Amino acid sequence: MNKNLLYILILIFISLTSSKAQQDKFTCSMVKQSGANHQQKLNYPGDESIDVLYYKLEITIDNLGKRISGKVTINAECVSSSIKRYFFDLTNAMEVKNVSFSSGKADFEHINNKIVVSPNSALNNGDIFTTVIEYSGQPVSSGFGSFQFSSHSGNPVIWSLSQPYGASGWWPCKDTPADKADSADIWITCSSDLIPVSNGKLTGVDIVNQRLHTYKWKCSYPIAQYLISIAVTNYHLYENTFIYNDGLDTMKLSHYSYPENFNEQRKVFYDEAVNMLSIFSDLFGQYPFIEEKYGHAEFSWGGGMEHQTISSMGTYSTGIVSHELAHQWFGDKITCADWHNIWLNEGFATYCEALYSEQVSGRETYNNMINSEMGYARDAIGSLYVQDISTTASIFNYNRSYAKGAVVLHMLRGVLGDDVFFDAMYTYSNNVQLTYSTANTADFQRIVESVSGVDLNYFFDEWIYGENYPVYILSWDYSGSAGNYSLKIDLSQEINSDPEFFKMPVDIQVIYEDYDTTFTIWNDQPIQEITITGTQKPVSIVLDPYNKTLKDVIYLREQMIPADFSVSQNYPNPFNPDTKIIYSLSSRNDVTITIHNAAGQLVHKEVINNAPAGKHIYSLNMNSIEAGVASGIYIYRVMTKSGSTAKKMVYIK
Repeated sequence: MNKNLLYILILIFISLTSSKAQQDKFTCSMVKQSGANHQQKLNYPGDESIDVLYYKLEITIDNLGKRISGKVTINAECVSSSIKRYFFDLTNAMEVKNVSFSSGKADFEHINNKIVVSPNSALNNGDIFTTVIEYSGQPVSSGFGSFQFSSHSGNPVIWSLSQPYGASGWWPCKDTPADKADSADIWITCSSDLIPVSNGKLTGVDIVNQRLHTYKWKCSYPIAQYLISIAVTNYHLYENTFIYNDGLDTMKLSHYSYPENFNEQRKVFYDEAVNMLSIFSDLFGQYPFIEEKYGHAEFSWGGGMEHQTISSMGTYSTGIVSHELAHQWFGDKITCADWHNIWLNEGFATYCEALYSEQVSGRETYNNMINSEMGYARDAIGSLYVQDISTTASIFNYNRSYAKGAVVLHMLRGVLGDDVFFDAMYTYSNNVQLTYSTANTADFQRIVESVSGVDLNYFFDEWIYGENYPVYILSWDYSGSAGNYSLKIDLSQEINSDPEFFKMPVDIQVIYEDYDTTFTIWNDQPIQEITITGTQKPVSIVLDPYNKTLKDVIYLREQMIPADFSVSQNYPNPFNPDTKIIYSLSSRNDVTITIHNAAGQLVHKEVINNAPAGKHIYSLNMNSIEAGVASGIYIYRVMTKSGSTAKKMVYIK
């Protein structure tokens, strides 16, 4: 084909486009998703006519019978004008024996997984009252475990994990993260050869008889219902100390391990947590529960759970230890107000894994971790704001709530710059309205905008409430002669659903024969033309060279190809209807091949998982991919997790 005609067709392509406008690191998410398609809209979001002030759990564990019995005292305030009934959430599988209201008995019904209480007189706005509920039974799992009886090395282990809807599977409460209690007591009675661990400070151990003892744990900080936990077995206790603020603040760390699993490697992770505490305290403000404790309680679940002051751990690595610790700021100190906004918990904690690695290992390690998260974020389906919170699989989808949430914070850092970004994160973590309370995305946006002085509606609309990510199409050419060159860059995007296209600051690197330069443009148009001049001939153009933005790039000109793979020109070309696309891999990798038409529309996509190293030939038949495809220029793109390259091909019917 004539070269000039081919170049004209490429310009037509751009014009038509513009006319249409690591295994432990996944553990927390993957295990939370497993077996989690059970519909869980049970009693959410609790009785909105009351505000819980205090919980006291007095739980006796019958390990042989796999049952619990208990008494839960709840102080609450009426926040409605007048109510004659109120309710708490508790599964119907548990038997409620008695309910008292303030000083006397109260009528109640236990139906539809609710304890509906009818006090002897109406409650008015501002009234503070006490409800005591006595109950027993075999706890029911309604999520990741809720409350489990299991064993390790022949020893019993009893544990809870109530997120998101499981607290009411084993104790009566207002089962929503939106209503934190101001404080809580958790008293656990169990066999005297076992150690029961829970949130807050241990205030005493009572000997009940020769067989039983009671551990009394007290939380003086506000706590969400799903963060109250129990972990019981024959623990080995290892302790170390966090010293902060030039020695003015000290706190004991208590780590409860299965005795057979306590070894030097486990001790390394426990000791590393002290350094993590220092780093996160510097970044986000002092550890939020400095007057109580931090630590870990091993349990027989495959992941980790950020129970306030005592993370429950089924596995150990630097990533998961830093992830669960970061939750103490983002999830426990400030809790997502509802499960739609789970990214405020999980995206933040995942990003903190990368921040910790950056602090101890440098920027390159951080970049590698973010690049890895971007690989998973590209597969996120739906908005980061979770529309469907009826299943744990939807809420805790790794690609979306974890990886994309972390990448959004990375992109926000790129938009604001380091100083403003970290100032905003610190301000958010220490905001007086949000600390020890709850937040939604609008709260976070408001604080970031206040700190930065920047209107970020475009950013949050696109990345939190919108879907997918931009696919940029870049074409460039130059004219002139030695000492006087003019470079013309055409930048457009594939048409997206919501938003139609992404508005973002974008870095463009121009590589010349002897040097390179990078400049930033505000990309707010479906197609944008940039012209710059220089004294040397441009050799190559790289869009977003520092990987600040989640994206794909289609280059309509030969580019430098990532070292781990190469792509050859298809043959024959032009073709009808068959052609072959040749690519080579230096190591085993996942490969995606896409075909776009001249309007930028995706007409074919093929995913090849775990392709081995070596040369590969992909056979394409245009008649088989879509009926009625027209003659013209098509762009084929070969992608691995480290990058992509695209080439043109011409189909002639």
